[in-house]
Amino acid sequence: MEQDLHSGVFGGVVHEATVDVIKLMSTLVDSKGKILIPGVMDSVDKVTAQEEKLYEGIEFDIEEFKKEAKVASVSNKVIQDNKKDLLMARWRFPSLSLHGIEGAFSGVGAKTVIPAAVKGKFSIRLVPHQDPKEIERLVKEHLEAEFAKTGSPNKMKVYSLHGAKAWVSATDHPNYKAAATAIEKVFGESPDFTREGGSIPIVGALEDSTEMNVLLLPVGACDDMAHSQNEKYNVRNLVNGIKVLGLYLHELGAIEGPKPSDCRCIVTEADMAIPGGFIKAFRCKCEM
Repeated sequence: MEQDLHSGVFGGVVHEATVDVIKLMSTLVDSKGKILIPGVMDSVDKVTAQEEKLYEGIEFDIEEFKKEAKVASVSNKVIQDNKKDLLMARWRFPSLSLHGIEGAFSGVGAKTVIPAAVKGKFSIRLVPHQDPKEIERLVKEHLEAEFAKTGSPNKMKVYSLHGAKAWVSATDHPNYKAAATAIEKVFGESPDFTREGGSIPIVGALEDSTEMNVLLLPVGACDDMAHSQNEKYNVRNLVNGIKVLGLYLHELGAIEGPKPSDCRCIVTEADMAIPGGFIKAFRCKCEM
């Protein structure tokens, strides 16, 4: 349609874009969180017995998690009913979330308008060995096939805003041992090694370019409510985070063997004249 229409006048006689987009979004994921797009799960690593054992020692309470997820006072339900399955769903399997419909009315009260155009928004949290380009192709093929089934004369376009490969690192590296020691000295508890979803593609780029172990050292709380209302950061964690960083660097310095500062690369003016040539300066690999 060229513009929005009054539903009292045109309802029932035009092909409504909102109906199409809701139908399409319902084909992406079911109410149990299962991704319905063919092929998306094919490149996900199989769970090994060794990996399953990693979840046994992690301290985690589902009832407390319900409170942190703000569902305890509403439905008091989460999809998984045991610790291992819930943590795997959060950390090592992909997920698909529906975020909204742009163009449709979402304000308070009634507005009897048929939108001329709408955009359905969703994201997929990828995991290691899933290729963003391949996932994008699978999503497009799925939506185009499902749209064809509707027989709608409306026009549809599928596009991705951005994508990045997932990253996971070796936690048995001295780098992680140094961080764990720092956490334990400051907070008085041995930390768990966790995995989370988040758009930080620079992490993988750093590890690829330097060929060295990289870690993310979180000092936030589970109830900080990132990206939500009343997002917070505890002052205690701010102060302790400074202590952790200092101790982490101290522990790194105590590791025997060559240090990153011992590495030297010769980068010429000719190298720097090449687009991306500065990356060569990060190519020296020092095993710790």
